[in-house]
Amino acid sequence: MPAGSNLEAVLAAGRFAVTAELGPPKGTNLGVVERKAEILRHCCDAVNLTDNQTAIVRMSSLACAIHLRRMGLDPVMQMTCRDRNRLALQSDVLGAAGAGVRNFLCLSGDHQQFGNHPGAKNVFDLDSIQLIQVLAGMRDTRRFQGGDEFTGDIPMFIGAAANPFADPLPYRVVRLAKKARAGANFIQTQAVFDLEIFGRWMAQVRARGLHEQVAIMAGIVPLKSVGTARYMRDYVSGVVVPDAIVSRMEDAPDPKAEGMAIAVELIDAVREIPGVRGVHIMAVGWEDVVPILAERAGLLPRPLI
Repeated sequence: MPAGSNLEAVLAAGRFAVTAELGPPKGTNLGVVERKAEILRHCCDAVNLTDNQTAIVRMSSLACAIHLRRMGLDPVMQMTCRDRNRLALQSDVLGAAGAGVRNFLCLSGDHQQFGNHPGAKNVFDLDSIQLIQVLAGMRDTRRFQGGDEFTGDIPMFIGAAANPFADPLPYRVVRLAKKARAGANFIQTQAVFDLEIFGRWMAQVRARGLHEQVAIMAGIVPLKSVGTARYMRDYVSGVVVPDAIVSRMEDAPDPKAEGMAIAVELIDAVREIPGVRGVHIMAVGWEDVVPILAERAGLLPRPLI
């Protein structure tokens, strides 16, 4: 694997990129990480390690990212502003970069009240846009946010999230522009189910030329059951699941197979939208399905960069 980011190289070569999400375990067994990583190794260009997703304590994204790098994969280390201040965030970046991690995804983080420690104090010393600025400054000037210099190279491919489905729609494009201006190189979006809304958002992205400043990767979540479809439609903030998709899952003799078919259709559709540079598959504990989706969507084999 190249010394830099494989994901960056794939996008720079003009290839349609594929990333997938790996959820660290609620324990100390690195074997779980290794098993999931091997499933994803040949079907995506980089692997996201979530950072205490939904505010539930899991093995750290830093430790998992370093382990994946040693396995020869290209990790995307997710970093949330919820749990650590700027001292700890910059320290984690130094540790990860020193171990060869090149991709960093800057996130606000789910509120702790949604997780298994609702009484925890949030931090939010920085917001996600400020975190992008800090990382970009470290990369470009070899200086910490406080101004002191540090030694050594720190090549980084900086990512951020975007939600095309949160109201008001025009503000979501403004927020994307702020992240691009702060130094983001790639964007992974919230799960796309409503292609009409996503298409309108992408039209506004193109109108501002933002698709030329950051690589937009559309989020894809395969639905595993009717219950998952209903739950995401009714209770997951910022996700729009059309009733037609829920009805397809309800009427299907094999909902799991139907969920995979819907995911492939969505991948095919977003590939045709100008400005979309890749997909980010969030299988939420269903990593086994990612190679199947990649094959059926014609995303294999992945390019060797």
